[in-house]
Amino acid sequence: MNNKNKKIVFMASFEDASILRKFTILFLITSIVPMTLLYYLYIETTKHGNTGISTTNFTYAMVLMVLGVFIGFITIRSLLVKVIDISKQNSKALENLLSPETIKELSRGENEIAILSRSFSAVTQRLEENVRSLELAKKTLHAVMSKVGHGISNMASIDTFLNLILETLTNALNGRSATLLLLNDKKTELTVTNVYGVSHDQRKKIHLKLSETSTLAKVISEKQPMSLSGIFLQNENHPELQELFGETLLCAPLIYQDHVSGIMTLSKDEKQKENFSEEDLDLVFNLASQTAVAIENSKLNRDIEKTYFETISALALAVDAKDQYSRGHLDRVANYALMIGKRLGLDDEDLNTLRDAARLHDLGKIGVPDEVLKKESELTDEEWVIMRRHPEIGESIIKPVRSLQHLCDIIRHHHEKLDGSGYPDRLKGDDISPLVRIISVSDVYDALTTERPYRPKKSKEQAISIMRSMKDHIDQDIVNILLEGLDAGEELT
Repeated sequence: MNNKNKKIVFMASFEDASILRKFTILFLITSIVPMTLLYYLYIETTKHGNTGISTTNFTYAMVLMVLGVFIGFITIRSLLVKVIDISKQNSKALENLLSPETIKELSRGENEIAILSRSFSAVTQRLEENVRSLELAKKTLHAVMSKVGHGISNMASIDTFLNLILETLTNALNGRSATLLLLNDKKTELTVTNVYGVSHDQRKKIHLKLSETSTLAKVISEKQPMSLSGIFLQNENHPELQELFGETLLCAPLIYQDHVSGIMTLSKDEKQKENFSEEDLDLVFNLASQTAVAIENSKLNRDIEKTYFETISALALAVDAKDQYSRGHLDRVANYALMIGKRLGLDDEDLNTLRDAARLHDLGKIGVPDEVLKKESELTDEEWVIMRRHPEIGESIIKPVRSLQHLCDIIRHHHEKLDGSGYPDRLKGDDISPLVRIISVSDVYDALTTERPYRPKKSKEQAISIMRSMKDHIDQDIVNILLEGLDAGEELT
């Protein structure tokens, strides 16, 4: 190795040396060189017989110089030792913040000051990453809370909130899909009621008999969360499960008061190599328990609202029965409305709305005095003012019940007319919804074909002819559909 290479190796070795070693080398150089020069001058002056200083005094001077150098060495060294101790303490603290590989990399071939500097840089970088993570978590939390708030404020049924729970769970644990399966009352069958993450028709209910799904039955019997391999699906007799469940499946029972009401699942596919951890199991299990409580509360609310609806329906029927001429009117209007709705291809939700609204559309007549309601002659203008309040009264009765609020529009507006001459809000044209138009046509037809004290009932042909002349009041397309149904003999279906 030539001198140049030796010099490079020495310089690199010196740069990488510890701060204490550097100090020792430099201190020796800065202290020995002056003393050597001083001693050299002393020898030279002695050699020429012109010392200017005695040997004793020179010895004292040398001793004092050495002592000063030694004290300086000890003092500065103690300060450096403290710096090194701080560096070591910093290294121990870093073990809780950085990975062993990072610490090893920081300590490789560097002195204490350089390690300390790089450590502070690494910690600063880690803090910046944590700040970014916190900001991301904050944004995620805001997004989740926004969804929850939106879900609660717009929740027409428990299904909306359950779908939100599955969505939040899937995104939080980086899952592929999530499902909710509820037990029937006999505890013999599971039904897939809610799905998130895969394409699935929510109206298509998948029914699984527990006797045919041994794995899911085990989750229910043991009342504990389980992490399962997708292999178990090969032993099940339901190919529909393949599209819902991924390669790895987490199952948690829905437990309320020690009774299992269903199962919540979270899936991962083969691309996601990480399995579910114990923390994931605990999290989903706790969430499933809270979901079970929400479902049970929803059932109780439905029972209360069902009782309220039945009570209101009984009141409506009582009003209907007051007048011998209009008795049975509510059921007939419901039949006509359902016939029209089915011919229009409305879904089950709209058909149920039509049926319930038809049965309650005259509920407000409970607030109309009997002398007006049962009057056998034409009503006076003052009596018509009273009679025309019944849509508003009916709406005010059902409006406090959240599950019946979707009926408010029909009950309030079933006497509106297309030209704006109806009541109570004088709606016109497109402002009148399709369901309201169906009830209006059904209501008019039944009124025309029912015996009244002030006029005889009309035949089907006469009623339809009169309704044709009411093109400014009622929807003629719906009148046509009504006639088609009547001709087909569907009015009592």
